Amino acid sequence: MYENKTEELPVRAVLACVDTGEFDAEVSINELAELASTANAEVVGSVIQKKQAYDPATCMGAGRLEDLKEQLEALDAELIIFDHELTGVQVRNIEDILGVRVIDRTTLILDIFAQRARTKEGKLQVELAQQKYRLPRLTGMGTALSRLGGGIGTRGPGETKLETDKRHIRKRISYLEAELEELKKHRNFSRSRRKKDGVLCAAIVGYTNVGKSTLLNALTDAGVLAENKLFATLDITSRAIELPDGRSVMLIDTVGLIRRLPHNLVEAFKSTLEEAAAADLILNVQDLSSPEVKEQAEVTEKLLAELGCEGIPQIYVMNKADAAPFTDTVFEDDNTVMISAKEHTGFDRLLESIMRNLPETAKRMKLLIPYDKGGFLGKIRQDGKVFSEEYAENGTLIDALVDIKLVKEAESYKV
Repeated sequence: MYENKTEELPVRAVLACVDTGEFDAEVSINELAELASTANAEVVGSVIQKKQAYDPATCMGAGRLEDLKEQLEALDAELIIFDHELTGVQVRNIEDILGVRVIDRTTLILDIFAQRARTKEGKLQVELAQQKYRLPRLTGMGTALSRLGGGIGTRGPGETKLETDKRHIRKRISYLEAELEELKKHRNFSRSRRKKDGVLCAAIVGYTNVGKSTLLNALTDAGVLAENKLFATLDITSRAIELPDGRSVMLIDTVGLIRRLPHNLVEAFKSTLEEAAAADLILNVQDLSSPEVKEQAEVTEKLLAELGCEGIPQIYVMNKADAAPFTDTVFEDDNTVMISAKEHTGFDRLLESIMRNLPETAKRMKLLIPYDKGGFLGKIRQDGKVFSEEYAENGTLIDALVDIKLVKEAESYKV
């Protein structure tokens, strides 16, 4: 996997978008500006061209590109970022006209992911997405591909060289998929073990930069990087917290989502996102302060549906209430909670909501266990949790979390 040099050499970049009416171009290019900033590029300008369809050769019209060339020179820009996926031929043609480096939205997101991945699995997933994205673009890009790194395509053009590169990438893809399959087996084993041991899990999902990692840190002191940047964290973090009823739940942070997330990236991160599908509860975190909160929520819901999460209880965690311009329109109930992860407000209500929405696996009870029922007390200790106990005249008085299998029998000993 190539090293991204953006941090060492920030570049002056211009953003470009062709508005065909397929999506809100203004909103999308603003998000592209955030992505560019996250990659440490300095955005010095942007251009949107309204067009009925993308030009197959240059994406944007050739005449508009000539105008853009003058703009690039005036702004002293050295990079142009298109808010679309470009083919290898389009990249080559645009570079020939503009004389500057050209990348697309997907390449930019892959660069950011490459910077953010820390674990072995995260790095493998990013490289797999890069290689799958690179393979179909080898033919059109020729020598331009050398800028994308990995040492592929740097020795000169030629049909024999092209076929060699394709074989090399296919071989690398097979290796990466095999490695990830092994890691997936380990992850599935861990999930099965958690289920067998009765460990309750809540997956934290949501759009990138809504405050998922900040929430995890605030609830568990996990020490996860939490920055005001898109995709600040990519790797899964799991931490346990204790609920007011004494039960423990494992909170699992997942990768942030984004509109028009590249298909290869979704596929590569499926095993990570599948944590949501295997969870007992989903904490759907939303940024209440964002004007795009509704659209971001729709992106999250769509991907959760693709992952097969229907039927799993959800809590809508409306975060950043401290910075929201309005909060009186949010109706809180058992499945909707308003919080500020930064200010640590609303947590009591959130924990109560988590407690109510999780499947009942245990019940907190005060019991007086007769001394001749010591075996039953042993079962409670083994399968549950005893918070306090004292010896009374008629037996052992306990405050305990009783496993659901033992609750019926324990009812006869309730104080």
